[in-house]
Amino acid sequence: QVQLVESGGGSVQAGDSLRLSCAPSGRRFSRYAVGWFRQAPGKEREGVSCISDLDEYYADSVKGRFLISKNRVKSTVYLHMTSLKPEDTATYYCGFYDGSCATNWYGFWKYDNWGQGIQVTVSS
Repeated sequence: QVQLVESGGGSVQAGDSLRLSCAPSGRRFSRYAVGWFRQAPGKEREGVSCISDLDEYYADSVKGRFLISKNRVKSTVYLHMTSLKPEDTATYYCGFYDGSCATNWYGFWKYDNWGQGIQVTVSS
């Protein structure tokens, strides 16, 4: 019954920035771990970042370039992406589960709900 809506994707040039938003419908994120994953055609879904009350985590490939944040009032999670590279091109998904990011956040099997995904395309 919980639905997630992603927004903020698009087509940009290398070095540009984008901010993705993940907004819940029917429930707030206050007690959940919220993760961002991405998937390129023919590749496995890859964990990008996760945020919970306990900690934040980032994949090595995006560390220092991406930042995850939460607006508690709006119950919205953001992924701030800077210095984008062509290899960041993928469909990005947000998901959540009841727990902490410290407990295998990178395992997509843990997530209870997913958004429909939003396309990010970075041109050379």
